[in-house]
Amino acid sequence: MNYFPNPPGADNHYLADHIELITHSFQHLLGYPLLSDTDNIAERLYHAPFVLLSHNTDADPIFNYANAQGLQLFELNWQQLITLPSRVSAEPINQAARAELMHQVTTQGFITDYQGVRISKTGKRFAITNAIVWNLTDSNGVYQGQAAYFSDWTV
Repeated sequence: MNYFPNPPGADNHYLADHIELITHSFQHLLGYPLLSDTDNIAERLYHAPFVLLSHNTDADPIFNYANAQGLQLFELNWQQLITLPSRVSAEPINQAARAELMHQVTTQGFITDYQGVRISKTGKRFAITNAIVWNLTDSNGVYQGQAAYFSDWTV
């Protein structure tokens, strides 16, 4: 579900429909917009200086979106991203804590103060702080996955 074979770009409007899901869910749950100016929001979010990621609803959720900063930080290309279970972004020792985070977000709708250590494809570790993680729900209230935003990380 929510599988996008091609990376965001002008030819697919930077996955504007998926960005609408991300931004609408964020606004609904947190009460303020992810970006205040919505002109060209899908393109602007893709090229933003922060990380924006999402995963789908599979039993073992797979990443289905990352902006350019997210792809760079995790050292992935689009084809690698869309086949990667999101749990793999945490080292095995940190996966239990990540699973607890995901459960907390699922039951509460969002969290605004997540911190943890993640790992890139090449094994580089980086600490993230002040991350916002939220549930994605469509206009009918149907759960569509989860998204994360963070701008604070240390390599």
